[in-house]
Amino acid sequence: MVERTVGEGLSVATDSSISSVRPNPGGIPLRIVGVSKTFVSRGRSVEALKPVDLEISAGEFVCLLGPSGCGKSTLLSIVAGLEPATGGAVWAGEREVRGPGTDRVLLFQEAALFPWLDVQRNVEFGLRQAGVAAGERATIARRFIELVHLGGFEHSFIHQLSGGMRQRAALARALAIDPAVLLMDEPFGALDALTRDRLQIELETIWATTGKTILFVTHNVREAVALGDRVLVFSPRPGRIVREFAIDLPRPRRLEDHALVDQTAAILDVLHTAGEGPEGGPHGQ
Repeated sequence: MVERTVGEGLSVATDSSISSVRPNPGGIPLRIVGVSKTFVSRGRSVEALKPVDLEISAGEFVCLLGPSGCGKSTLLSIVAGLEPATGGAVWAGEREVRGPGTDRVLLFQEAALFPWLDVQRNVEFGLRQAGVAAGERATIARRFIELVHLGGFEHSFIHQLSGGMRQRAALARALAIDPAVLLMDEPFGALDALTRDRLQIELETIWATTGKTILFVTHNVREAVALGDRVLVFSPRPGRIVREFAIDLPRPRRLEDHALVDQTAAILDVLHTAGEGPEGGPHGQ
């Protein structure tokens, strides 16, 4: 195991076995069949998603790319059970999704933490709601606080944390209830470049450790290539999958590697052909 330093006071274990051994699936498969969405407001219909068909294996990391308004976040909300589909269905494992469930957790760009609770109690929150005994939930929370490198900040309040630390706390809270699927909607989009790079490394390590199934929305092409087993490119609204890229690069991946840069360029060509480029500039970086 190698310690890779990624910033002041922070190092991340990057086990070389990540590059050759797939995680033991702690996740479940997702099956999205003909899922479409049309919003109706004041008599006006807006088609957000054309029918989408997608199968995701247990423990797979899949990234969704596309211009703003193409339905990526809508699809994530449908998989989470927070938004009903107009047509089609979603299966998480053997169960059809008909609403929210503890097998799926959705993380947003802004960490939805409770400012009146410290880190420890924020991470314990879902466990407390589930009726887990105080001693057990404290032990579980500490485990995941250490996993996301927030040891020593258990009793810090949210206003005392940086943006990156808040996202790590939100990730620890999500992992503490042991979901099979992590649904991540641009979780690093509001962070500075250095913090974003740190959290990409941490997320890849956590994914390799836990084997969760991850469906990840981003506008950043290099981020998608660095993290994903597959990258799916969506068209402008109404969204549909126009191209799928299998990212067959060894892990851990470095943003400056030539193969990663070449794959990024190929995906950018498809994005520009499909319509508007990703947010954040013509290169989505």
